Amino acid sequence: SSPHLVQVRERIRINGQPISKDLFNKYFWLVYNRLEETKDPARASMPAYFRFLTIMAFHVFLKEKVDLAVVEVGIGGTYDCTNIIRTPVVCGVSSLGIDHTSILGDTMEKIAWQKGGIFKPGVPAFTVAQPERPLEVLRERAQERQVSCWQGCGFGGTPSHGGGLSLLSPQCPLYLCPELDDFEEGCRALELGLAGAHQRSNAALALQLARTWLQRRGCRGLGELKEVPPSSELLGRPVPLAPAFQLTDAMIQGLRDTEWLGRTQVLSHGPVTWYLDGAHTTSSIQACVRWFRQAALNQDQPHDGSEVRVLLFNATGDRDTAALLKLLVPCHFDYAVFCPNFTEVSVANNADQQNFNVTLENALTRCLENQRTWTRLLEEKVGQDPWLPPPLRVGGLLQPASPRGSLLLVPPAPRPLNSPALVFPCLAQALRWVAQGRDPHLAAPAASGAHAHPAASSGAVLLREAAAVRVLVTGSLHLVGGALRLLDPALSQ
Repeated sequence: SSPHLVQVRERIRINGQPISKDLFNKYFWLVYNRLEETKDPARASMPAYFRFLTIMAFHVFLKEKVDLAVVEVGIGGTYDCTNIIRTPVVCGVSSLGIDHTSILGDTMEKIAWQKGGIFKPGVPAFTVAQPERPLEVLRERAQERQVSCWQGCGFGGTPSHGGGLSLLSPQCPLYLCPELDDFEEGCRALELGLAGAHQRSNAALALQLARTWLQRRGCRGLGELKEVPPSSELLGRPVPLAPAFQLTDAMIQGLRDTEWLGRTQVLSHGPVTWYLDGAHTTSSIQACVRWFRQAALNQDQPHDGSEVRVLLFNATGDRDTAALLKLLVPCHFDYAVFCPNFTEVSVANNADQQNFNVTLENALTRCLENQRTWTRLLEEKVGQDPWLPPPLRVGGLLQPASPRGSLLLVPPAPRPLNSPALVFPCLAQALRWVAQGRDPHLAAPAASGAHAHPAASSGAVLLREAAAVRVLVTGSLHLVGGALRLLDPALSQ
């Protein structure tokens, strides 16, 4: 799976656990040296980061003799390096969203075409409820899998001129997953270990993938799939619905006990509650907002009503951050804090979370743009409030606030007490400012230097005195991973 949150070993798991440091070290150098010895001298390049880890994962699974490997596509599907698997047991496509548009295309239909590239002839595939046109694209991609696997060849090995064989392999049978409610008939409501209504469609997909594997292993009584009609008969018809079936006790327990860090995760640290979700598309941010508003509502409300809400946000790549931030405005945050995904300004001791493709300057520029966007969105929401800061000028802001070189970037304002948006150069400084020494996992902010700006000190009073501080960390899985590393140090062991 990808990306990792804290340590790269999370990407390669056996029985749910990241492989050990010793195993990772052993297989890394084995694969690296083998590739180094056999690479093409003319091109002399090693596989890129994700491709190397994919090759390494396959090697680990083969050497460790796993019974079943679950492989998540990196980006898209058609041209992803995980797509070299020729005959998987089953394929699944979860809810489609607009993401990685520079690679996959800027419409749901183009993205659906890329996702459907993992379908294989004769291999069952499942998807969940999708918009009509993208679902049609997935169906068309499944039908295209009926390819000629032996065409135009004579028996003597010479080309045939009209009398050769053409053996057609079966198309990819594509099914729509029934709603999770359909599995609850006659039994109690299913409990999911992952919060959020959107996880129900993921659970429904997981059940169908598991059923297919179990049937391959000879298990009975799990519902039989119906034959998919020939492609000519499918035209104009919806994707056939897979049957619901009686869940086993192990399936019910599996859904209930599932954990996945960084997705709709809540960490209660005294008066500060951290809500972490790696949403980074419009559809996933919408789901995140629904979850956060409900989760915050379900928390014990402070008797004196003094609650401060903080958004900690960053987004990377080609994502439309303005569209994402606009969806977060209805959560009524008192402060929005923006910072790069760097845990510390110096990342020398944190190689697993280092991104060599992004400089600190570029990352901070992106944060300043997000800060300006957030300020504009608030102005549009409440009108021209005289206490809101004026539009941000990027030039001249990146100045050290102390001899130690720590940075606090805030918009200039005539009355900084209510400045709603701040930029920090790293996660550690941002988290410390939000927590104000009230989270036992985080050190208190420095009395001077790192928080010398009056906007920070004024806001800190509200954070220190609030009965409850609720912080939503979202926009990037890498941001969430960095926050987890600081909020739960055990994850780095």
